[in-house]
Amino acid sequence: MINLLNITLIIAAYLIGSIPTAVWVGKIFYNKDVREYGSGNAGATNTFRVLGVKAGIPVLIVDIFKGWLSVKLPYFFDTGMFAHTSSFINFQLVLGLAALLGHIFPIYAGFRGGKGIATLLGIIIALDFQGALFAISVFLVVLATTRYVSLSSMLAAMSFPLYIIAIEKNPYLSITIFSLFIAILVLITHQKNIERLLRGEESKIFSKKNHLDDD
Repeated sequence: MINLLNITLIIAAYLIGSIPTAVWVGKIFYNKDVREYGSGNAGATNTFRVLGVKAGIPVLIVDIFKGWLSVKLPYFFDTGMFAHTSSFINFQLVLGLAALLGHIFPIYAGFRGGKGIATLLGIIIALDFQGALFAISVFLVVLATTRYVSLSSMLAAMSFPLYIIAIEKNPYLSITIFSLFIAILVLITHQKNIERLLRGEESKIFSKKNHLDDD
């Protein structure tokens, strides 16, 4: 259903996603623009590497919350759709995509954002909590084994559609399509990381190499 309220919520989701947490934390508390250091991305991973754990943790939490809140917006307003119906789920997906676009192209920070992994996680948590736990588990296992944040992010993103299709067998076609879109998007946005991994030049977490993992 297209009406003024729903259009407003889509805009609101984009604006929520646009909150440049990494940029604001860096500038306000450290007098640094994280986009000028490390990987050049305004995301949680680059914040951890450039500013440290005390800055990285709140950035990570807020970026996840941005995705979660955007998807949950329809629960706070009368959108004319019943929860858990196909139309409701589809609208939630639209809101999630709007938030993701906001994170990648934030209006508050010159449209220079991060790659959206943390915000994507928030979206997934809001849509399918068990699927999110599965993807998080894959991320942690790969990270503990390889110490590559980028590889962990890509495999976690690829594991989500696997869970949706093969394990959970989610009945909503739109969520299945969205899960595949997530996997493809993460692979596309991590193209440079893939190239560095193939060349053996990708940095590991806590390493001091110049080429840093991207968010």
